[in-house]
Amino acid sequence: MTDARPIPDSLLITGGRVVDPSTATDRMADVLIEHGRIAAVAGAIPSGEHRVIDAGGRVVVPGLIDLHVHLRDPGQTHKEDIASGTTAAVRGGFTAIACMPNTVPPIDHPAIVEYVRSMASKTGACRVYPIAAITKALAGEELVPIGGLAAAGAIGFSDDGSAVANAELVRKAMAYASMYGLPVMEHCEDRTLARAGVMHEGEWSAVLGLHGIPTVSEDTIVARDLLLAAAAGAHLHVLHVSTAGSVRLIREAKRRGVRVTAEVTPHHLVLTDAAVQGFDTNFKVNPPLRSAADVAALREALADGTIDAIATDHAPHTIEEKMVEFDQAPFGVIGLETAVGVVLTTLVAPGIIGVSDLVRMMSTAPASILGVPGGTLSIGAPGDVTILDLDRAWSVDPAAFASKSQNTPFAGWSLKGKAVATIVGGEIKFSELEGEARVPAPVHRES
Repeated sequence: MTDARPIPDSLLITGGRVVDPSTATDRMADVLIEHGRIAAVAGAIPSGEHRVIDAGGRVVVPGLIDLHVHLRDPGQTHKEDIASGTTAAVRGGFTAIACMPNTVPPIDHPAIVEYVRSMASKTGACRVYPIAAITKALAGEELVPIGGLAAAGAIGFSDDGSAVANAELVRKAMAYASMYGLPVMEHCEDRTLARAGVMHEGEWSAVLGLHGIPTVSEDTIVARDLLLAAAAGAHLHVLHVSTAGSVRLIREAKRRGVRVTAEVTPHHLVLTDAAVQGFDTNFKVNPPLRSAADVAALREALADGTIDAIATDHAPHTIEEKMVEFDQAPFGVIGLETAVGVVLTTLVAPGIIGVSDLVRMMSTAPASILGVPGGTLSIGAPGDVTILDLDRAWSVDPAAFASKSQNTPFAGWSLKGKAVATIVGGEIKFSELEGEARVPAPVHRES
């Protein structure tokens, strides 16, 4: 919907339950944004000349931040691009995303970081933070120019999609990244153990006759990298944790004072390897969906703080790429437009985590891990706000996604709870609120 009214320099969100773990806030209050920043959080702020949004009956939280997204731009924009990916993000409640470097070419040079930032400023619906590669061409053989990439605006380093096999390179990367206060973000998988696996190694892989990926392939690299991070005094962020063994290693390392943070995806929290029995390639992910015991360990780790954040690992692929035999299909599912609904339905509603925990794991902690603004409604913070309707019932329809791709494992799911408004820097980027309908159309143009 196009709104021709001028957007004032202030926006007042009234009548909502404000939940902000960064300020220990959980109460009914109004939120005032002026000149793109939080100006006040208080009861009954006078409307004055402000533009007003009625959030009555809903929850107002710091803008959600996804610290693990694949935008496929540059090089694979038939799957996703910055415009479509960020449109999907705001429709899912995210005001900021961090994009992974396994593009074509990879984000391994300052010029490519600058390209992503430039395109995001021109076509992005939300904030975009580039994560650079650890090694040139993601080949695992030579370090990228870490200083130059940091200066260009990279906010972390990862060869996501594969772990760096050479431990000495990882150690050096950690040492150099620490000089700039940036994390090394590892996809923990020993390829010599994972081999040609396409799903979790266990009962179901045996039944289905598919090559399995053992849990030890993840645990081995997590253990190695924790030791390296401890030795370097570096910040290690473990991407998409999926095993009980990794949870135990991370929990113990935190107790020893190792600077480690970790994330988990919604699909690893709610699905098991049993979902693969129909050979639907929309359940093929890496790391793979694990056993029920692993899922239980991940949920326990959320509750006790071992795992810091929930991230989507949004990985778009075309229908044609996924409509092949299971062992031939690419790994990956999308999640920007389903994450909030899945977490509210399967984790918050049953009481596994609370609303404040969701906000901490999907906003406050990601901002801290990445070292970026946001994750708070404190005075002077960016005016990035997400409004949640905990009672909104809806069904997942991939054909209605803003993403160019439809490879979701949650197609047809009935969910309760949804992001109904996304505000970035005081500007409404998405809204389904009555009187404020502003739903960005899918961006599926040829690139």
